Amino acid sequence: MAKKLKALAGAVADNQFALTVKDSAHQIWLAGLGAFAKAQEEGNKVFDALVKEGESIQARTRKVADEKIAEVAGRAAGTWDRLETVFEERVARALGTLGVPTKKDIDRLSKRVAELTAAVAELSEGKAAPAAKPVPSATRAAAAKKAPAAKKPAASKKTV
Repeated sequence: MAKKLKALAGAVADNQFALTVKDSAHQIWLAGLGAFAKAQEEGNKVFDALVKEGESIQARTRKVADEKIAEVAGRAAGTWDRLETVFEERVARALGTLGVPTKKDIDRLSKRVAELTAAVAELSEGKAAPAAKPVPSATRAAAAKKAPAAKKPAASKKTV
């Protein structure tokens, strides 16, 4: 009987141990469910906080990027302006070297042609021309060079 009692005591101990393990496993399961629910609840709060932080960082980053872009664009515009000025100066020098008149020269000549046209019109109407501006000697010399030489009348040939 001692053996039976021992076996019975062992069976009760095993059964009690099994119940303890079962209860522990159940409590672990419930703790896991509780942790999951808590994580889900807190997770949404953490997620929302992370979204807000991300939006804040994005706004700051965009602001800094826009400032840098504006700075670079300003420097680029200044560089293009300087490049354009250098280009215009070089083209003007090249045209001057080739003897191409500038807009200023053309405007001056146009004004002078208009004055001379008015003077010719007055002379052809028989009016006395107002005191004409003296023509610079350099202009007279240039005009003399360009004026065609007067042709001498050809000697008549006698035919026999």
